[in-house]
Amino acid sequence: MTVFEVVKASLVEVVPDVDPTSVTAGRTLSDLGCTSIDRAEVVTLAMERLGIVVPISEFRDVNDLDRIVELLRTHM
Repeated sequence: MTVFEVVKASLVEVVPDVDPTSVTAGRTLSDLGCTSIDRAEVVTLAMERLGIVVPISEFRDVNDLDRIVELLRTHM
């Protein structure tokens, strides 16, 4: 799985009401109806699945899928 696929799978698991076909590059979590709590859960689950640890503070101003994927990739 790519990092994007891991983030997408995590998002769909955390927020089951999200249509998986709407989870595409360039979207923000807000666009997809996610709250800040959802965002934290998505990031945490994705990190667990990828086997990495990234300080949550690094995600403070990150809300779009591309930047989340990029940040996770830099820690792999």
